[in-house]
Amino acid sequence: MNVSDIRKYFIEELKNKNFTKDKSGQETIELIGASFIADEQSIFGVPNKQYIDKEIKWYQSGSTNVNDIYGKEFVKAPEAWVGAADKYGNINSNYGKLIFDSEYHNQYNHALGELLNNPDSRRATMVYTRPSIWREFNKGGMSDFICTNAVTYYVRDGKLNAVVQMRSNDVVFGYKNDWAWQMYVLKNMVIDWNKDSFAMLQGSIEVGTITWQVQNLHVYSRHFDLVK
Repeated sequence: MNVSDIRKYFIEELKNKNFTKDKSGQETIELIGASFIADEQSIFGVPNKQYIDKEIKWYQSGSTNVNDIYGKEFVKAPEAWVGAADKYGNINSNYGKLIFDSEYHNQYNHALGELLNNPDSRRATMVYTRPSIWREFNKGGMSDFICTNAVTYYVRDGKLNAVVQMRSNDVVFGYKNDWAWQMYVLKNMVIDWNKDSFAMLQGSIEVGTITWQVQNLHVYSRHFDLVK
């Protein structure tokens, strides 16, 4: 199954008016237990490259405040981020901090090191969420229960492949931005592998596939007009 199959599923569900309701009462179309090859950067809609670049730079910075997304530009953060933040703009889900920062155990370096030591490994995992999220997701008025659970990397047949496992993913905005981030990390890991002298003795690698696994993949009614 790939993005095209997922697209057809949501089009058919909309046609048949197979809706559920989210916590606010808004109608949604959902797919529980989705698993597909993320071979396109968008399922519905067009990626906003300008915003995606800003978000990735924000992730790189490690800031956990949404007011820093646009840096010194006087532009309000996207509504989805503002709605998840406390009144000061603080959130949990800066993905760069979660995988690069020492506070969360330098997971990127550990995963890369694991693959360099054992290219056949099944342990090259970066864990994004944490058990303590149950106490932290609504701290100070936040509503930010981290959406990505974990990502695992595999070197197979000269390619680096990733399996992204998510708790929840909005098809329209969430998928496009999350895909861009995961592709950024995947490409950087390939670059770092190919720069390592020991790894090069084993041969260079290329960017492989991303398998996208989501416990709940959904489209909100406000985006039904894009489902086509």
